[in-house]
Amino acid sequence: MYSRFRYIIISKKMTNKRGGIVVGITGASGAILGHRIILRIKELIDDSQNLRVVMSDTARKVWKHELMLPLPEETGFTVYDNHHLFADIASGSASYHTMIVCPCSMGTVGRIAAGVSDTLLTRAADVMLKERRKLVLVIREAPLSLIHLRNLTTLAESGALVFPATPFFYHHPRDIDELINPLVNRVLETAGMPGGGYHWGE
Repeated sequence: MYSRFRYIIISKKMTNKRGGIVVGITGASGAILGHRIILRIKELIDDSQNLRVVMSDTARKVWKHELMLPLPEETGFTVYDNHHLFADIASGSASYHTMIVCPCSMGTVGRIAAGVSDTLLTRAADVMLKERRKLVLVIREAPLSLIHLRNLTTLAESGALVFPATPFFYHHPRDIDELINPLVNRVLETAGMPGGGYHWGE
């Protein structure tokens, strides 16, 4: 009896350790960041892990407008309908350990901060907070109002990692790729994944 019980516990821990990653994409400008994030994660994770993508309705429109590329589900990614609240990422019992919202609009920030889980994206983010898992919000807005700042403070105090989508320049970028890719790598490192790329002092 004891050995069987112990086996069940160990098996569950191993499953949770493998875990999965959720990427939420909202309608904020910066669809290219979400695009590069999911491409990079697909390169990094092994076969035992899962990558799930959820997009808001506006994100789909912005994706088409800014990138003029096929939507992620058209290129092999598993993309959940944002209104499908029965998806596994809506439950704390699922083994997803990290969520990155990139780009993250201030409307989404406000709903997550207020605990309004009216869509799959905001519910998945709420799950990350309540389960004390990693939630990285790559925010896209300027300037920030007092309401924005208070919502971001609430989320930071609740355990979220707030990451402004601000590129850096100490590596002397020569084109848009050299500007965006290091930013994407830093987001992934903040989320606990090996981003790679340039680091200060190297």
